[in-house]
Amino acid sequence: MLAIRLPAEVESRLEALAQATGRTKTFYAREAILEYLDDLEDLYLAEQRLIDIRSGRTKTVPLEEVMREYGLET
Repeated sequence: MLAIRLPAEVESRLEALAQATGRTKTFYAREAILEYLDDLEDLYLAEQRLIDIRSGRTKTVPLEEVMREYGLET
């Protein structure tokens, strides 16, 4: 269970969309969260990798080396 407070304008837009389509506000809130969650997880992972690279905990591998290792040279 999740309860969220939305700005009045967003709540109104969500209500209008729900009424116009015959769906519930919960349906659209769930769809929006599921869609955006992937992007947020990707962003978080990328930020963590950048921190690891800058701190020296992780090294980068040149694309040419990866392509050579997997036989993808052109």
